[in-house]
Amino acid sequence: MTAVLDAKTNTIADDGSSTVDLASFGARAGAFAIDVLLGIGVLAVLAILGVSAITVSRPGWLWIVYAAAAAVVFLLMAINRLLLPATTDWSLGRGLFGIAVVRRDGGAVGAWRLLARDVAHLLDTAALFVGWLWPLWDRRRRTFADLLLRTEVRRADPPQRDMRRLTAKVLVAAVVVCAAAVALNFFVVYRHEQAVNQARQDITENGPRIVEQLLSYHQDTMQDDFKRAQSLATDSYRSQLAAQQETAGKAGATTNEYFAVSSAVLSATPERAEMLVALQGQRGNDVETLQFITATVRVDFVKSRGSGWRVSNLTVLKKPNIGQAPQ
Repeated sequence: MTAVLDAKTNTIADDGSSTVDLASFGARAGAFAIDVLLGIGVLAVLAILGVSAITVSRPGWLWIVYAAAAAVVFLLMAINRLLLPATTDWSLGRGLFGIAVVRRDGGAVGAWRLLARDVAHLLDTAALFVGWLWPLWDRRRRTFADLLLRTEVRRADPPQRDMRRLTAKVLVAAVVVCAAAVALNFFVVYRHEQAVNQARQDITENGPRIVEQLLSYHQDTMQDDFKRAQSLATDSYRSQLAAQQETAGKAGATTNEYFAVSSAVLSATPERAEMLVALQGQRGNDVETLQFITATVRVDFVKSRGSGWRVSNLTVLKKPNIGQAPQ
């Protein structure tokens, strides 16, 4: 004799068969895709963009925007996955497919048990995803997490509101967030790279000439040349340059001309650049006393608004080598 009790009060018949309407594997997979995979997809996009913003030379605030957006997405996922089922009996995906997570006796599941169940899903994943497929042959269609937390997923009456329209809005919002993040990354990075390329080009063209003017002076116009050189230096470097010029002036008025024979940009940002410059020149006031000069310097540049590039530091890597000028 087989005795079957009401499905609302009992879930097992005497012959061991289930008398409750368990959720199908397809419905569970669909709900999981809406509740979890959709959010993970958005988080993955934000994570990739955020990591690239840190590892690549870009504005420092960009990764903060992505991190804040990812935190909001994660919070919304937690609310949908844990709080809504505990208060309204459904999440977005479960409401769309008409299923609900309940205790084995049919009672409601609280937020803490739902959280523990989601954590226990790590076992389903760690077992080479076998736990996720376990409902295909388990008679109560349970994953390892369900077995551990004594829960199961059953068919349930869907919410009264239009879940299809709400899900469509969420899908559109997710696409918009990803598209906006990618567009922001492209726009900011493109502008940044354009600015870097422009800075590198400016320094390549004007950096050697600035160094020549900074270090060169003539006997008859020495003081004017010193003032011109100081105008090419930043406020922080100007005092050091003035001290060097004062020492040169005390040594006597003479002509000192440098010419950049080769240069290389070591690094560049929209506001700063570093360049290596090889110099040759001549020192002396007449042909008989003319001396040949070679030197190598590393120069730091800072871009000032409205006044262009200025030298913020100059380091002599190879001290000037003075010899007889070629005849």
